[in-house]
Amino acid sequence: MADYTEIKTNCLQKFQLWEDPDFPATQSSVFYHQVPPFQFEWKRPHELYLNPKFIHEGYEGFDVVTGTLGDKWLLSCFGILHMYKGLFFRVIPGVQRLDSNYAGIFRFCIWWCGQWVEVLVDDQLPTVHGKLAFMHCSHSEQLWPALLEKAYAKMHGSYEALKYGNLHDGLVELTGGITETIPLADIEDPIRLHNLLQTTSIVTAYHSANSVKNIESGIRYRMYNMERVETPGGYIHLVRLGKPLASGEKPFNHLVLDKTTWNSIPISERDRLTSTTTGFWMLYTDFISMFAQLDLVHISGENSHIEATLADKQKWLIRSHQGRWMKGVTAGGCRNHAEFFHMNPQIQILVSEPDTVFVSLSQHSIMEPKVIGFSIYRISKPLTEIAPSTLFKKIKSSINSKYTNSRQVSERCDLEAGAYLIIPTTFEPRQEGNFTLRVCSLKQHKVNLLDCFPQTLKMALLKPPTQINSNTFQLYDSQFLQLADEHKTINAFELQELLERCLPNDYIKSCATIETCRQVVLSMEKDGLGRITLNDFKNLIYSLRYWQEVFKRYSTEKMGVLRVERFRDALRDVGFAVPERVMALLVLKYMRKDGMLRFGDFVSAIVLLHRAFDMFFSNCSSSTYKIQLTFSEWLKLALTC
Repeated sequence: MADYTEIKTNCLQKFQLWEDPDFPATQSSVFYHQVPPFQFEWKRPHELYLNPKFIHEGYEGFDVVTGTLGDKWLLSCFGILHMYKGLFFRVIPGVQRLDSNYAGIFRFCIWWCGQWVEVLVDDQLPTVHGKLAFMHCSHSEQLWPALLEKAYAKMHGSYEALKYGNLHDGLVELTGGITETIPLADIEDPIRLHNLLQTTSIVTAYHSANSVKNIESGIRYRMYNMERVETPGGYIHLVRLGKPLASGEKPFNHLVLDKTTWNSIPISERDRLTSTTTGFWMLYTDFISMFAQLDLVHISGENSHIEATLADKQKWLIRSHQGRWMKGVTAGGCRNHAEFFHMNPQIQILVSEPDTVFVSLSQHSIMEPKVIGFSIYRISKPLTEIAPSTLFKKIKSSINSKYTNSRQVSERCDLEAGAYLIIPTTFEPRQEGNFTLRVCSLKQHKVNLLDCFPQTLKMALLKPPTQINSNTFQLYDSQFLQLADEHKTINAFELQELLERCLPNDYIKSCATIETCRQVVLSMEKDGLGRITLNDFKNLIYSLRYWQEVFKRYSTEKMGVLRVERFRDALRDVGFAVPERVMALLVLKYMRKDGMLRFGDFVSAIVLLHRAFDMFFSNCSSSTYKIQLTFSEWLKLALTC
């Protein structure tokens, strides 16, 4: 909002029309791959029409056509949005005009990557031979369709990218809801359809066959409501449908194929039904014979209050989780990769009573989408931290979505009361990207992301047992004393030299870098002088042997390297439970270009964690698990990690 107001005020003061630097009026903004057989000329509204309007107040017709781009799916989205005025004016907020307070800048709100985003565009539009090339109005001089299409093209990178869009993605991004398609053949009981219409859902019906009477093919018809009417032959069901009316198109109040059944409805009831000025009625039996599928958008209660026609409906509850698949941390791939599957984000849902739940996974990658999907597991009891890999080897998934490179994957899930894990994944491990997972239901259920609490499960820096033969360390004693000072201590440089002498091979010697040695000294020294004793050194050598055993146990692909996906489990085996955000930092710090760690990296990470845990617990309150530091104290601790 601040950017829009600031830009517009600045342009008005300078008597300038804004030009969008992020989506310039150039050929590349239209087509980035194909080369059209003509050149586009960019024009502003007053160069196209004598009396252009952004939105023509009082004009209810929908005369929008696609133009040469042919993005009919987006046209359908605009048509549906146009029938829900509250939702329409959230996407097109505030009073924006072309005849006063005009600066060539317009703003729209689009649901993008899990949140509402304000999109600014200038009003330079691509034309061919002096006419708008893409979305425009055929009879009125309204510019909102062309400018909204431009805002949408800006978010996708170009107009050309809109050729590859689809209805469901468009409806999500213009409403913020969760989409679902239901074949009408699956709805055997009209009561189920009636119940859907009682919720805060946009329900549209699609007719794909040839046009019949007043029903057009390829059009999404809005379903308003459904009624059960008594006739002499028993009860029948009727549905009320509507569509955006084109310029000059006359509305009608009923459409009948089965006239005998329609005429059996009492006249008073027919008069009541046909008195409505919005939409038309048809028999349910006619409806299911003419339409193939329903396309739904489930709108959350928070968003539905702005749409008057949904305000009194039963509200959907939508809980969201914004997450990221990160190599070595949360990018474990699908169930085919059993060793790494448990690494993926784990979202727990506690279903308090049987319910139908919609789960929607959307990826934020637009230009290079990944193949994504999710699995749902029923577990015996709620978890307080992430499930280990052994759990997923013991149980089977209850529900599996399809895996696709679409922007979103959704699944309707009929769940019994109990605890469930939702595991969103890419198909292959190591594929990175951001995602939003949403859980939609009519009943209240608890949804939370599982992680582990940072803790030391056992001592990572070990002391050799007393029964070990002193001859084991006799070689180290003489080497240590050769380098030690008069107080029998050594510093980081002397430790590096000592390790080079004492460690048996290059594989183990990879931990003898000066940086690791500095970390070891800071972790073990007691008085701030940066020196360690002979006993400290013996503890280090004994610990290195144990860490080497752990490293070998997890280095299954290749001797001497640890695959980053096994890093977290290996640290847990040493003694550290590390939460996701900390693990992400460790991976960034220690992972090599090939996605592996060497033994030296592993040792450095262990020593760093040992130092961090030791500093915290030395300074924290045992009752609150919090520390309070001055800035100087914080600098000292931060610089000694």
